[in-house]
Amino acid sequence: MIIVPETSQGAKAEFERELAQLFADQLNSSLEILTLTQSQAITELKQHHAHLAAISLRRETEIAELEFGPSYQSIRELAVCNNELPPPRKLVDLSDRKLAAVAGSAQEATLQEAQRILPSLQWQARQELTPRELLAEVADGTLDCAAANELQLADAYNYHPNLIAALDLAPPSKLAWGFPKDVDPELLKQAQIFFARIQQDGTFNRLMERYYGHNNRLAKMDAAAFIAKTQTVLPHYRRMFKEAAALTGEDWRLLAALAYQESQWDPLATSHSNVRGMMMLTEVTADRMNLSNRLDPRESIIAGANYLSLLKEQMPSRIPEPDRTWLAMAAYNQGYGHLEDARILTERAGLNPDSWLDIKKWMPKLNQPGYYETLKHGYARGGEAVILVENIRNYYDMLKRLEPDQTYSLSEIFSSRMHMPLKLKPH
Repeated sequence: MIIVPETSQGAKAEFERELAQLFADQLNSSLEILTLTQSQAITELKQHHAHLAAISLRRETEIAELEFGPSYQSIRELAVCNNELPPPRKLVDLSDRKLAAVAGSAQEATLQEAQRILPSLQWQARQELTPRELLAEVADGTLDCAAANELQLADAYNYHPNLIAALDLAPPSKLAWGFPKDVDPELLKQAQIFFARIQQDGTFNRLMERYYGHNNRLAKMDAAAFIAKTQTVLPHYRRMFKEAAALTGEDWRLLAALAYQESQWDPLATSHSNVRGMMMLTEVTADRMNLSNRLDPRESIIAGANYLSLLKEQMPSRIPEPDRTWLAMAAYNQGYGHLEDARILTERAGLNPDSWLDIKKWMPKLNQPGYYETLKHGYARGGEAVILVENIRNYYDMLKRLEPDQTYSLSEIFSSRMHMPLKLKPH
């Protein structure tokens, strides 16, 4: 029996569930799960009602009668506040703020530890709320601050840019699975082998990208900053975008808009989940597109353009432009399988599964259990895909106004002393 978080915890719950399933696969065992809150899970482990709890427990927490597996992630625990108020500078400043935490969460445990040093520290323990809902209350001014970790803040900041990480509540937490005190030593050893393997072979990074990727890359459009970079940064890469456009038939300005959304035209951009480069490609996609160096801007741009074209070719031929391009952009972000799931939801609602206008109404529901549990590919950050596509459309429209419409052949591009094009795997 493995305890996992409640589905209301969103990305965290699905991340831990997938880890638990992979661990069960390693043991050649069927996965029997029990869905509980963190406090309920600890009680069940103490009473030996489960083999382990895959719920991101803090190893620093002194929980009697529990053993911990290997630490697989280090994460900051924060006081997140509304930036319209004077920020607290130290822990004592939180004593006169309206502060809250999700009841029974790792963040409440952090506050409880801090309270031993600062007895005046008080907070609301909110039952049956998700971190996203709690942070939304901070954003709208209902609360002054909330306890959250850095991934929860990164997710919420995509939708509430008035949130700030005011201060760290404690040193970074080292997250681990929990086991009963008398755990079978072989099970603990297998957990150590499991986490060492998925860190080494890239599985852990791929899961981080699936569930937490693109955080901090959905900020509201800053038109002035974009225009400034078209004059200072884009000139260094314009020929590369035009080369990729000539190779794929895409508009170079569309490729440039995609790259700006992904990396702000930074060829060295790297996310915490190891998505890298101008086009922010995963290791898996880079391998698929025969890309050897994700940090080479030219290679990244051409591989990203080829990947976008590949996604468009996979779609039913009846889907017209420009819908075909916007759907491909959504798949570029979340994967083709999740796009197909969103099209299924759209069709179930009696709308057009070939229309971006209709699909973008339903794609955000891919992070809601009542919907994704009925679909083949499961949980996805569908709402983020919609924001990304809409941002790209805006950047593209701006580039079409800023840059004259010109078509370039490969011979014209190469006559300007550019290198020969990369040989990529055929679509």
